[in-house]
Amino acid sequence: MLINLTSDTVTKPSKAMLEFMMQAEVGDDVFRTDPSVNNLESYTVDMFGMEAALFCPSGTMANQIAIKAHTNALDEMICHKLSHVYLYELGGYAFNSGIAVELLDGPHGKITADQIKKVIKPEADWLPNSKLVVLENTANKAGGSYYNLDEIKPISKLCKEENLALHLDGARLFNALVETGESTKDVGAEFDSISICISKGLGAPVGSVLIGKKTFIAKARKLRKMMGGGMRQAGYLAAACQYALMHNIERLKEDHERAQAIGTILEQLPFVHNIRPIQSNIIIFDVKNKYTGDQFVEALKSQNIHTAKMGVDTIRFVFHLDIKEEMVSRLKEVLYAL
Repeated sequence: MLINLTSDTVTKPSKAMLEFMMQAEVGDDVFRTDPSVNNLESYTVDMFGMEAALFCPSGTMANQIAIKAHTNALDEMICHKLSHVYLYELGGYAFNSGIAVELLDGPHGKITADQIKKVIKPEADWLPNSKLVVLENTANKAGGSYYNLDEIKPISKLCKEENLALHLDGARLFNALVETGESTKDVGAEFDSISICISKGLGAPVGSVLIGKKTFIAKARKLRKMMGGGMRQAGYLAAACQYALMHNIERLKEDHERAQAIGTILEQLPFVHNIRPIQSNIIIFDVKNKYTGDQFVEALKSQNIHTAKMGVDTIRFVFHLDIKEEMVSRLKEVLYAL
């Protein structure tokens, strides 16, 4: 029995999802004639109360399109120093958009309106133009921590006052929402654009959706084509995403409960320390003394449990819909025996 905790991107489509995909009606999405893609985009627009949406192959592409659509060369993006758009998208903000980045620090991967206000640049020939703020929900590198609306609203208000665009990297947004109980429409009202990744804990094999105003998505569509993201009979993939949104959101809570259960075990192990607060489906912790990071990963791998490092001695476990209860029981046994 393989237990793969490497990422929630490793999920496989269920039999029901595959059947739903095979029934999809398809066309050519570049010509906007793929009914299943159009249905997915309309579904997410209604879900978030926004104007338009664009189906993309990946969350990274959706984020990079958003950054480029919101900015011009010599502008600046403001984000947390642990942000995915900064750490794990190959510096695409600079390569694709020619912009600078202002990095902020804050507990659990989150920033505040007061922090943002202090770094907004004045007009000067030698400074980039502050133009875009990017939040991440949930914050991957911070261990799946999340913003709630009370934290987002002051940032949204500031951005409107300062004429800054506000983008949400909502790669695991639904993990946050099943915890906060907040509505997608209320979240949509605070942002200029949102990217949602459906190929993580929601279980679709491929696909993200970028949402925003009609003028923004019209520009984004051209950028998607330029980046090579114009897909043809993409409706099979879009159907998987729609199935995931229709059926797999509420069950995310199970992943969170399993993460909490394993976190309780990790707290008892003498070689584990610095467990980040467990708020959703991700556990990040450090190992010491008995194991290095590499040794710990190999010890688990020898028991057919796969995981990944997030630093030299930092480990990440990610729970998802393919992790069943018997796998959690087996993981507990192995951890106690290490």
